[in-house]
Amino acid sequence: MDSLTIEDADPEELRPAGPLYVPVRLGSAGGHQLRFLRDEFGTRTAVGFTSPDRLHAVLGRDQQWIRLAEPALRALSAPLGVDRVTVDPLLAPPVPRRRHAQTPPLCARRDHALSH
Repeated sequence: MDSLTIEDADPEELRPAGPLYVPVRLGSAGGHQLRFLRDEFGTRTAVGFTSPDRLHAVLGRDQQWIRLAEPALRALSAPLGVDRVTVDPLLAPPVPRRRHAQTPPLCARRDHALSH
């Protein structure tokens, strides 16, 4: 099999992101655990950022992280049922739920007579 060179690569093809900054949290046993987020459809996704600044912009300055290559992140996420990886997600506020508000009456009635 011939080896591929950079000139052979398709520019439209997705490439691995390289080492990522992956958010973690302290586990109950003292080790680090991956932190998963949910996408706009509510599906759990592993996340990685291409820089600490991007991670901190979304998750805050106090967020701890580790460096992982994208294949390693997938390998650690898969046994936990998470098969999606999102790179550099943007924080979006949740969509407000529509409430079935009661329509105010056009004219409020008073139960008492008006005085002059």
